[in-house]
Amino acid sequence: MKDLRWATLGTGIIANQLAQALEARGQKIYSVANRTHSKGIEFAEKYGIEKVYNNIDDVFDDENVDIIYISTPHNTHIEYLRKALKAGKHVLCEKSITLNSEELDEAIELARENNVILAEAMTIFHMPIYKELNKIIESGKLGKLRLIQMNFGSFKEYDMTNRFFNRNLAGGALLDIGVYALSFVRWFMSSKPNEILSQVKYAETGVDEQASILLKNDEEEMATVILSLHAKQPKRATISFEKGYVEIYEYPRGQEAIITYVADDSKEIIKAGDTEKALQYEVADMEEAVAGAENNMHLDYTKDVMDIMTQLRNDWGMVYPEEEK
Repeated sequence: MKDLRWATLGTGIIANQLAQALEARGQKIYSVANRTHSKGIEFAEKYGIEKVYNNIDDVFDDENVDIIYISTPHNTHIEYLRKALKAGKHVLCEKSITLNSEELDEAIELARENNVILAEAMTIFHMPIYKELNKIIESGKLGKLRLIQMNFGSFKEYDMTNRFFNRNLAGGALLDIGVYALSFVRWFMSSKPNEILSQVKYAETGVDEQASILLKNDEEEMATVILSLHAKQPKRATISFEKGYVEIYEYPRGQEAIITYVADDSKEIIKAGDTEKALQYEVADMEEAVAGAENNMHLDYTKDVMDIMTQLRNDWGMVYPEEEK
């Protein structure tokens, strides 16, 4: 496989993690695009990157760029996705990949038209622990899936100008942390949930500060999801089967699961992968996808999750400025 040249669009925390992940693989980011040119320069100097664009849009015209990693705020993603995909670039985009299903459908069609890979940077789809658990589940030793319970809560101070609560930056719990919980649910559920109920508590800015969600699919597998941006919760997942249940903490970048078998209450600890290598797993799978591997980026799951989040916000009547007609 040829060496692929990565460009980062954005210079925040995730861009730094991308640079470090590539370095750990013996690679280096090829170029940097950022709205604030001086920040792009600083980032390039930090990681020894050879190219910084004077204009952020110049990255799309650079014939040497193979993959663009987009890590700007949610509400800017579709603008950059349109430009990158039309330019024939493969794209790995931070979650949430778009604001809603309509935007994602447009991006998927552009990727198809231009024969490029589009993917959301969802760690859950790439951590080895989840691939290992799938093997155990497929063996049948746990029986059928019945219920998934998800928690994700952060305590953010009530600064209504920051991205967590700012409606103009597509803030809110669902797009920021709910996307992890829902992606986890979709990974283990046999099919997309088609029955969805929820409650929501709003922040002063009109974005979702807290939510509880109930899901059920055609197989009658069920899930509960509890989210908050102003109440700390453990990042805990429990997956209940007929013959046992699985517990995972810190599930966005999980590396260990505990299986309890209900027949004798015995426990089995499953370890796979390394939390610190989460971005390396994403990079590896993305490069394999570009080389021709099929569905290892799980865009179908991304689409299902976006459909769920879009339905939830429609039920709540919550829209962002970009969505107002």
